[in-house]
Amino acid sequence: MIKPYYDEGGITIYHGDCRDILPDLPKVDLVLTSPPYDDLREYKGYEWDFETTARGLIKVLSDGGVIVWVVGDSTVDGSETGSSFRQALRFKELGLNLHDTMIWNKGSFAFPSTDRYHQIFEYMFVFSNGKPLALNLIHDRKNLYKRMGGISGRNKDGSRRIKGNSGKKQDEYGQRFNIWEYSIGGGHIASSKLAHQHPAIFPEQLAQDHIISWSNPDDLILDPFLGSGTTAVCAKKLGRKCIGIEIEERYAEIAAKRLSQSVMRLEV
Repeated sequence: MIKPYYDEGGITIYHGDCRDILPDLPKVDLVLTSPPYDDLREYKGYEWDFETTARGLIKVLSDGGVIVWVVGDSTVDGSETGSSFRQALRFKELGLNLHDTMIWNKGSFAFPSTDRYHQIFEYMFVFSNGKPLALNLIHDRKNLYKRMGGISGRNKDGSRRIKGNSGKKQDEYGQRFNIWEYSIGGGHIASSKLAHQHPAIFPEQLAQDHIISWSNPDDLILDPFLGSGTTAVCAKKLGRKCIGIEIEERYAEIAAKRLSQSVMRLEV
């Protein structure tokens, strides 16, 4: 096992190729990452291998553990690649459950489209190794009505069914939908100026909300494509341990600097 690039307070960063490091890691409870999909960003000629990476992640994932895979598709010769779908189906073939297909609505687009609607989202596939052990669903969606209506549906023969809870008082806030909106340029993005030296960061609030949802305090989180360190920073804020792997030293250095700065513990 290579020597950690950074190791302090339950947060460890390795500088290297995740394919080489994953076999030596302990079991982890949550993988939260955004891989360098469809080669939309250059990493000094490094090429990543989905199959080897996926197999390595599954080997280190604990029973009941979760992988959150934030990914999108590029457009090549006028057609979307579909890489995200192939990866999701491959994780299922390798034995994981596709627990939830979530959407990150960015609210804006980087490149205008002239022959299709503007692309403003990425997928957030949530895979689980069996039933998720940590399940802390966020309830911050304000309910429109004070009382519940009947739950309706149809039987297999097409007849309508209505059951239960009609007229029952609702809580002020209900469980979130699985489309989450975080602005690319707004206050939800990683707050540190250091983070913006990486070309493809995701919002701190996105990382925090997934960490809250799919892990518990003191759980071990892994980001095999750590980038500027947002997953690790948010794990530290939320009282989780974290392992990050980054192949480019300049980004590993940024992540280490961010973690060396004062990180205020969040109460949730």
